[in-house]
Amino acid sequence: MNLITYKNLLNFTKKILKETGLDSKSVNSVSLGLCEASLRGVDSHGIKLLPHYIKSAQLGRKNPTPSFIFTKTFPSVGVLDADNAFGHAAGIEAIDCCIKLAKKNGIGAVAVRNSSHPGALASMTIKAARKGYISFAFTHADSLMLSHGGKRSYFGTNPISFAAPRKEKEPYCLDMATSMISWNKLLNLKNTKQNLEKNLSADKDGNMVSDPELAVSLLPAGSYKGYGLASMVEILSGILTGMNFGRSIPSMYAASMRKPRHLGQFYIVIRPDAFLNSNKFISRMQKLTDEIRKEPAKKGKKVMLPNDPEIIASKERLKKGIPVDKVLKIELEKLARIFSVKLIFKKK
Repeated sequence: MNLITYKNLLNFTKKILKETGLDSKSVNSVSLGLCEASLRGVDSHGIKLLPHYIKSAQLGRKNPTPSFIFTKTFPSVGVLDADNAFGHAAGIEAIDCCIKLAKKNGIGAVAVRNSSHPGALASMTIKAARKGYISFAFTHADSLMLSHGGKRSYFGTNPISFAAPRKEKEPYCLDMATSMISWNKLLNLKNTKQNLEKNLSADKDGNMVSDPELAVSLLPAGSYKGYGLASMVEILSGILTGMNFGRSIPSMYAASMRKPRHLGQFYIVIRPDAFLNSNKFISRMQKLTDEIRKEPAKKGKKVMLPNDPEIIASKERLKKGIPVDKVLKIELEKLARIFSVKLIFKKK
């Protein structure tokens, strides 16, 4: 396995995106989103997506130089037309708008129209939490989740993210698909020829399978409960935003790269001191964190909160480097040659 430092990966990604024609705001948001996901161990939404993203900008699916239009509809609510921007760029713009609304009014909510795949939503919610806000993020995807009781998929993996500040540097952050795993995780297993665990995916007839080559849909997290959450996210991200929804959403990988997907996103940001003194809230969050981490664990296990595994991965990868498999290394080296950008791996 090849390793690359976070700093070198971030610099490489920024240069590649700039050479592709992205404006500075898009370069910064997309590069940070992809590289931070890889740093945090969320490889399914990390730098492996860069070749696909480059292609989507070159062929016209994503707008590398969007003109954002934010319309405030009520004192604490607004709509962002993202002009088919990269999803990361749209999400960061939306969360910044939410923070401004919340700073003045206590809460801010923004619906995003004409967006694209936003990667890991934690990039957005953590940004707000690091500034002392509670934040929610939702987005939808093409039909990949097996409908409860059905033979095929209707909803996507429709992720949810929630983050909140605490005394320690890194905030609490839940970032999850409403399916058992994300589709990109399945693709990773397929590329590395690994079988799936049980209860993760289904074949064309809606029957559970462990062979990723036979999988055409993913099972919802918690059975009908994950399916129900996915429907809620679809309402917020698809119906409410006026965007495509359900089976009308073009596939991320199979649809034409020359046409925008017209995806939606939805964000909420809250000032904790609208309900409780900020310092008290942060102290109570830290007490919750400390108490849970001290809970008795099974042998060889640790009781952790959401974001704890990512914090551990970040520390390890900052020290040792971010792993890059053989297939991804070839793709990154190809981009380096095409755009004449230096790619530096750690010496073995």
